[in-house]
Amino acid sequence: MVTLNQDWLRHYPSRLRTLLAEVIRASGAPCYVAGGAVRDWLLGIAAQDLDFAVPAGAIPLARQLAKRLGGAFVLLDAEEEAARVVWQQYCLDFTSFREQSRTIEEDLGRRDFTVNAMAVVLAPDGKGLAPPYTLIDPTGGGADLAARLIRHAAPAAFRRDPLRLLRAYRFQATLGFALAPATVHQIEHERALIRQTATERVAYELDRLLATPVAATVLGDMAASGLLFEVLPELQPGVGMAQPASHHLDVFAHGLRTVACVAEVGADPGRFFPQPTALIDYLADAHHRLHLVWAALFHDVGKPASFALREGRITFYNHDRTGRELFDQAADRLRFSREKRDCIGRLIAHHMWPFHLNNARLKTGITPRACLKLIKAIGPELSGLFLLAMADSLAGEGPGKPAGMEASLAELYGEVMQVYETRIRPVLGGPLLLNGHDLQALFSLPPGPLLGAMLRELEQAQVEGAVRDRHEAIAWVRRFLAARAGEK
Repeated sequence: MVTLNQDWLRHYPSRLRTLLAEVIRASGAPCYVAGGAVRDWLLGIAAQDLDFAVPAGAIPLARQLAKRLGGAFVLLDAEEEAARVVWQQYCLDFTSFREQSRTIEEDLGRRDFTVNAMAVVLAPDGKGLAPPYTLIDPTGGGADLAARLIRHAAPAAFRRDPLRLLRAYRFQATLGFALAPATVHQIEHERALIRQTATERVAYELDRLLATPVAATVLGDMAASGLLFEVLPELQPGVGMAQPASHHLDVFAHGLRTVACVAEVGADPGRFFPQPTALIDYLADAHHRLHLVWAALFHDVGKPASFALREGRITFYNHDRTGRELFDQAADRLRFSREKRDCIGRLIAHHMWPFHLNNARLKTGITPRACLKLIKAIGPELSGLFLLAMADSLAGEGPGKPAGMEASLAELYGEVMQVYETRIRPVLGGPLLLNGHDLQALFSLPPGPLLGAMLRELEQAQVEGAVRDRHEAIAWVRRFLAARAGEK
């Protein structure tokens, strides 16, 4: 008989322990902690959230505990008898035994993976919840946990809930475990079942996977089983798609390598950029980090549709624009928020801009106007764009790659940031010298596209230092209108 080596519930507040024991005792039925919390305890982790399983009556039990605690009651699924109690920073889920199971062993056998199919019974005594907690492990989860294996708990596990196909890889990524060969074989044969799953659930699992440092490796394993292309079919045409001499990998493998390089650059931006402060600030936001990984995975997805041979050379003209369209298609299917879709889409659509700007810089230098154009186009994703460009460059190791590319990109970023801080930020963050109403009043101009064009040109003139105050702005507008009249 295996027992937990300590009373893990002591990590929870005494008020929660006491009231939980009272509610369980009053119900007259056994109650079990099951699933991820038990797995984490065995790994030596104090689980933040707890999952409770009871033979029946999970909803009234949760409702009663919420009332006694003064916490929030959330009905999760009336048909499956699942409810949640949220109190302070704790999340407590209650479910009745699954699919009319009569025992906790039957319930555990219907769960996803063996490492999540363990439980301990809570035996309330007069002082709270009494240890020792004997491990209930009908599927061998303890042995798989020791072997660091993800194994499906029953042959029908994926048919019961096809999302488990994807959760297998998410657990591989978050736990650092390997998938059992039999589980991989099952996924290969049942991968098409994932199409039955709500896309919002698929997106949630993908986000959690992509947020891990090992995302590239796990995505590669998903691709090998075929599951990745069931959920992200836009990526499959890149498999085997050859690239120019600057690359050593096909389009799909390059995308995975770029994901890995994003993790490498993001772990220590100072290794790659002499002035990493803004980059570190950008990466401090978990949403930014996730958006960057999505962009890395999809940044070249437009290449297969843009492929052409011109004078014996492989080209992918406008693949950035095509890639944005293909990503938008995937984002709509996965029901991404508009903000998330737009942030990732901007990175994909503009991911070649730093390389083009760097070429211009090496030939003629860069102007404030060129920097302004970039910053207006990419907006708050400027740091993300250069992090993506650095990862993209690192991921290409072909014999035709220009020497010193990463150092050159870092220098370019430094120059752009200097122009931004000294010239662009003061203009964009300061008051307008003239607005559209001013132009109409001072020059009797009708509303229309001309006003917008003039304001944009005036802004560029400010950034370049040609206009410094309202008087000079009015004089600039007079010259602008005179030049247009002369053209006619």
